[in-house]
Amino acid sequence: MYRLLSAVTARAATPGGWAWGRGRRAAHHRAGLPPLGPGWVGGLGLGLGLALGVKLAGGLRGAAPTQSPGAPDPEASPQAEPLPPQEQPLAPWSAQTPMLPPTRRFARAIDSSRDLLHRIKDEVGAPGIVVGVSVDGKEVWSEGLGYADVENRVPCKPETVMRIASISKSLTMVAVAKLWEAGKLDLDIPVQHYVPEFPEKEYEGEKVSVTTRLLISHLSGIRHYEKDMKKVKEEKAYKASKMMKGTVESDHEKEFKEKGGKSNEKSDFAKAKIEQDNDAKGRNLKPGKKKNDFEQGELYLKEKFENSIESLRLFKNDPLFFKPGSQFLYSTFGYTLLAAIVERASGYKYLDYMQKIFHDLDMLTTVQEENEPVIYNRARFYVYNKKRRLVNTPYVDNSYKWAGGGFLSTVGDLLKFGNAMLYGYQVGLFKNSHENLLPGYLKPETMVMIWTPVPNTEMSWDKEGKYAMAWGVVEKKQTYGSCRKQRHYASHTGGAVGASSVLLVLPEELDAEAINNKVPPRGIVVSIICNMQSVGLNNTALKIALEFDKDRSDIS
Repeated sequence: MYRLLSAVTARAATPGGWAWGRGRRAAHHRAGLPPLGPGWVGGLGLGLGLALGVKLAGGLRGAAPTQSPGAPDPEASPQAEPLPPQEQPLAPWSAQTPMLPPTRRFARAIDSSRDLLHRIKDEVGAPGIVVGVSVDGKEVWSEGLGYADVENRVPCKPETVMRIASISKSLTMVAVAKLWEAGKLDLDIPVQHYVPEFPEKEYEGEKVSVTTRLLISHLSGIRHYEKDMKKVKEEKAYKASKMMKGTVESDHEKEFKEKGGKSNEKSDFAKAKIEQDNDAKGRNLKPGKKKNDFEQGELYLKEKFENSIESLRLFKNDPLFFKPGSQFLYSTFGYTLLAAIVERASGYKYLDYMQKIFHDLDMLTTVQEENEPVIYNRARFYVYNKKRRLVNTPYVDNSYKWAGGGFLSTVGDLLKFGNAMLYGYQVGLFKNSHENLLPGYLKPETMVMIWTPVPNTEMSWDKEGKYAMAWGVVEKKQTYGSCRKQRHYASHTGGAVGASSVLLVLPEELDAEAINNKVPPRGIVVSIICNMQSVGLNNTALKIALEFDKDRSDIS
């Protein structure tokens, strides 16, 4: 033992030993540990000597069998030459190489997506914007840009609470679906069965029925904020003629090009510029078009409504704008009636029933918007006045439209909600290969119904899609080989006084091998909230989802 300790001490005393010591100090420094003192080498030799002495003493007492000189001791450290300083491992005792953290694995997608957010923020002059992204059910990125409160210079952060506006409709759909699954709600009988306070309706002298299913997909004929039926019908006619004109012009241009003609590129550019300008100003500048929603007085109601039944008086006696089922007319008031149906079918107040759902989904920061309660991390909301100066939005009370646009939330809670819906949508595909999977919050057949496009509907934030049941859905499509491939996704946008939002779910395109080796949810979920109204966020959210999907595919 004396000779062994002498060898260790001699090794530390040699020039090579001191170099080795300097390497250990460098590695120690790189690992972020406190600096090693000048006597650490001697301490190491003493420690080795004590350990070996105990080991040998134990052997002499017969605690371990004697081994031949050539046999290695399985419990002793291997007697290998020390590594040069530059090769010293930072974590020599780690059992396995850890996976890269999400911020490293998706670094390219995060940088690209952050740039996309800066672009939209700068283009519209939004004070603040918050984004959250999850991949296969795990949150991999959340970040705030700008200010949640400009006056007090409070920056946006992932915990910032904002108005989610019409994403509230997708939340209300979960309540409707749970009641339908439990057999407490029939989607296809007249709403008067549950809410007799809503009068029976006629259209052009004919008695018609409004059902829960029609309310969900905005096919009931109940008005939105615009009360003038003539203006709404002019708007519908204008859109229809524009679509028809576009089709005719496309056919004409095709024939013109086949004959060797050339299009007027200057004229085409000018038309595109005018259309873009009109879109940016609220899409209300062309003749025959109705007012922008933010010019409607009902959007700025300050009256407090005690319950959903009381809110019905705002619109229940108004005539239907269309025959139910015949045309699409987006209506937040239709969801006010849905809230009343939920109350009667469940036996609970609408907000109490929704809070139970939020608890089940672990959405702990999602609440109805009220002015009185202290809600931590709540943002302020902004708009630009006629002089293009940033101002605070006026006070509004959203109690008349909890179900259609009255909730507050965070990007993290919205990601949880999106993943719960994605899990329910996909879990049925995995059941045969993974018998121990928990059920989804909604059944697979329910989610398939919710995310199936409904005929005669429109998806205003993406013309490629249709409205389904409280979600807009774009179906998978590819018309030409080696050309644009349209991905299947579901989303809902929101626009409220001083706020814009989007929640987008991009499911993975699953094959048999993926189902055998993985578990749901599989796909990308993106949520964005912003404290500025009239900001279109769906296109940005889709681009972000595709960026993360690309990195995810490269990693796998």
